[in-house]
Amino acid sequence: MIVKELSNQIVHVLDKIKSKQLLGIISFSLLTFLSAQFIIPVQPVPFTLQTMIVILSGAFLGARNGLLSQLIYLALGVLGLPVFAGFSAGILKLFGPTGGYLLSFPFAAFLTGYLIEKKNTNLYVFLSFILGELIVLIGGASYLALFLNGNFKQAFVSGAFIFSVWDFIKVIAAFSIYKAINIRFHKE
Repeated sequence: MIVKELSNQIVHVLDKIKSKQLLGIISFSLLTFLSAQFIIPVQPVPFTLQTMIVILSGAFLGARNGLLSQLIYLALGVLGLPVFAGFSAGILKLFGPTGGYLLSFPFAAFLTGYLIEKKNTNLYVFLSFILGELIVLIGGASYLALFLNGNFKQAFVSGAFIFSVWDFIKVIAAFSIYKAINIRFHKE
């Protein structure tokens, strides 16, 4: 009964998506996979380019479709396709130290897209990118604390603070990419 209802809901959502939108959703799922493979190994959470793609998915696709692109990415990994960092896969990744980061991706994409849909000025876009990154960092570090015996200070130092400069660089890069592509398409 529940599976049938869930299937009906999925079909209902997919019926509303146009083929061009579906291409964008799948493309950002693929880009998230590719960005997961750019790794600087540190413990307990590696540096990757994923969060830049996550916020760009919300910016380019909008709140709903950005969220869907990240849900598809997670579903592919849970189903066993090696899309997570280091070509890893499986539902256990969601229950490991990096699970909070992964689970926050759809929320970050949604929030970024939602805010930009409301107001698409340079300042607002930049701030929405920062908030998207913060969603991932706070969600990830909070979850990471479970693996560090509930030590939130250690979790935020090793799971958020360590990424602050790297993530700010990714925000600047994402903003530059977003503006460059928007300018190009608005001229055509």
